[in-house]
Amino acid sequence: MKRLACTLLLFAGIAHAQSPAKRAFTLADWYRVTTVRQPAMSPDGKWVAFTVTTVREAENKRQSEVWIAATGGGSPTRISPSNIESSTPRWAPDGKTLVLTSAMGLLRYRADNFAAYRANTFAATPEKVDRFQVGDMPANKAFMVWSAAGDRPRPAPSGTDPYASMGQSRPPYGSITRPVDPKRFDGRQIVDFPFRSNDQGYLPVRTGPREFNAAQLFIQSVDGTPRRQLTSTAYSHRNEAVSPDGQWIAFVADASLRPDSVVAAEADSVALLPYDEKRLTADRNDQDIYVVPTTACNAGGCTPRRVARLMGNESSLAWSPDSKRISFTSRSGRFTQLNLFVIDAAGGTPTNLTSGWSYEPDSYYWRPDGSILMTASIGGSSGFFSVSPATGKMTVVARGRRRMSGFSTDASVSQVAFVCTTVTAPTELCVMDADGQRERQLTRFNQALNNEVAWTDAERFTYQSVGNREIEGWLMKPFGYVAGRRYPMVLYIHGGPHSQYNEGWFDEFQNLAGAGFMVLYTNPRGSSGYGADFTYSIRGRWGDEDFMDLMKAVDLMVARPDIDSTRMGVTGGSYGGFMTGWITTKNRRFAAAQVDRADMNWASWYGGSDQAQGLTESELYGKPWEKGNIYDAVSPITFVQNVRTPTLIVHSEEDYRVTIGQADEWFTALKKQGVPVEYIRYPRSSHELSRSGEPWLLVDRLGRLRDWFAYWLKDDGRGTAERGRR
Repeated sequence: MKRLACTLLLFAGIAHAQSPAKRAFTLADWYRVTTVRQPAMSPDGKWVAFTVTTVREAENKRQSEVWIAATGGGSPTRISPSNIESSTPRWAPDGKTLVLTSAMGLLRYRADNFAAYRANTFAATPEKVDRFQVGDMPANKAFMVWSAAGDRPRPAPSGTDPYASMGQSRPPYGSITRPVDPKRFDGRQIVDFPFRSNDQGYLPVRTGPREFNAAQLFIQSVDGTPRRQLTSTAYSHRNEAVSPDGQWIAFVADASLRPDSVVAAEADSVALLPYDEKRLTADRNDQDIYVVPTTACNAGGCTPRRVARLMGNESSLAWSPDSKRISFTSRSGRFTQLNLFVIDAAGGTPTNLTSGWSYEPDSYYWRPDGSILMTASIGGSSGFFSVSPATGKMTVVARGRRRMSGFSTDASVSQVAFVCTTVTAPTELCVMDADGQRERQLTRFNQALNNEVAWTDAERFTYQSVGNREIEGWLMKPFGYVAGRRYPMVLYIHGGPHSQYNEGWFDEFQNLAGAGFMVLYTNPRGSSGYGADFTYSIRGRWGDEDFMDLMKAVDLMVARPDIDSTRMGVTGGSYGGFMTGWITTKNRRFAAAQVDRADMNWASWYGGSDQAQGLTESELYGKPWEKGNIYDAVSPITFVQNVRTPTLIVHSEEDYRVTIGQADEWFTALKKQGVPVEYIRYPRSSHELSRSGEPWLLVDRLGRLRDWFAYWLKDDGRGTAERGRR
């Protein structure tokens, strides 16, 4: 407990309480927020490279750059070339080389120049390299990487392609029809599925037979010399991990070492079959862990040895420091709990280190003493834990009301770098010792903004909902909150459905709190971070218990003396948009709603989305023509005649996750019934508009949320009469 208290005190430096001198968050402030991500700690623990993203308002764009900071303290320094988009720093395991991806290509920096960068002299010019892949490093100073066979250069096709310059007019492989005149056809001819993807748009058509390129093992030294292929098999090697002594390579492969073409063909055929609940939920052995000796691979042999026949899908392989055990994460069935296991490399029965634990591991790292440092989402917060592989005993290293992500350690796992954020502080870079001591914040990019803006904190609470489930929630008070007054409240609902709200800073909450609204947000049933049973408890029951969880939270809020139950709004995106629409079909307790990139008709979504099929087939127990009764029963469009709530609809025209036809349907239905409705269609935008869309459009959306809820919820006479009639 003493250690935890110290940790929280140290971390408090990035949280800033409201003070009278500070002001409310404005839309213009959004452009000033700096985002820190992708920490990469050097193997010796002296440096952390990381990506910094800022917004260039005048240019309507974001700019990402790579910076470097010393773990011992001092000012961080930009290391990437000025005004060049750069990201994804990674270190060669010897700690003497740093590589980053940029608009100029791959750039390599040498360790002897880091002092110059720290002094802001930028004396050295980075080398541009064609290929430099960084992976796990064994003791012999060579490291392994994955690469698909298709990554190797291919000979140019023979003959002349008459459609080579015609783009989409080229007939796809396997098509029956052809353009009468390729020069007069500028449409699309689609044969394969999927044919488009969110944030990518329409995918290139296939012009030859489908190829299944098995992923192979390669070896490469840290000096950037050409890599050398170790394996050439019909099956793929995945999740590779090299033992610390450099003698073994562990990997995951098909349980029967079947060729990729067979596996893919079977997967395609299964996707066309009727829904099979037993196939999806039963324990199964899809893939196993294998090992090969590096010496045999070097000699051209590389015959794999199966460690054990293990139920489930193994991933996240890692070796113990003595190279005798292999750790991995696995879930035995699609909807079962993810656990952390350890097994002898020689074979045997795996030990489940997290059996009976309510949460699921995120990432983990072996320490030299044989213990494991593990991270996990604990509801909306984050935690570090030390796990003993011998006893399974778990000890809390660090927790608290904050969000930690992007973990990176030094080679000895004595220090951990991570992105740190709280409800009242945007992201920064933090580092601490692996035992939870000496936590410190290395950057303060948002300090000037934090000093000006009174970020609103949130009151965390839990409550018992139907079935005696404990639900976690938060209530954010508005800027300038005065006890004794009553305020309008907006309920926010997250998407997914299997995502979550957390203890980090979030622009959307701060936007409405800064505009004078109470903001309520919760993690109802179906959210991640609370174990698989909680996450998948809504299968086939979308809009049932999770709806009740949300309404229970609202019931608790309206009992408060500072919330006006006649001035409440509700909003959400994606699945949260569905739930917002669903709520307006169920009751009229909300004076206004805003639906964002929302699913309103699950049957039409199935055919229009780039990823709908896997989710709805498994969670609604089949395809729409097989389980149409379930699809209809959970679709808001089925009950749209009940809606009277004024609704703002926001959707992106290039959203292929939830196609814009969903918004068209909802707008038409509400308009035909005389429900007050506005519809904002954003161009050049995908499902990610609210997260990574064009800055001007993103801020415009935030402003429209303020306008809509201010009109209908603020007691200023504009929306009062309309509210009273509904």
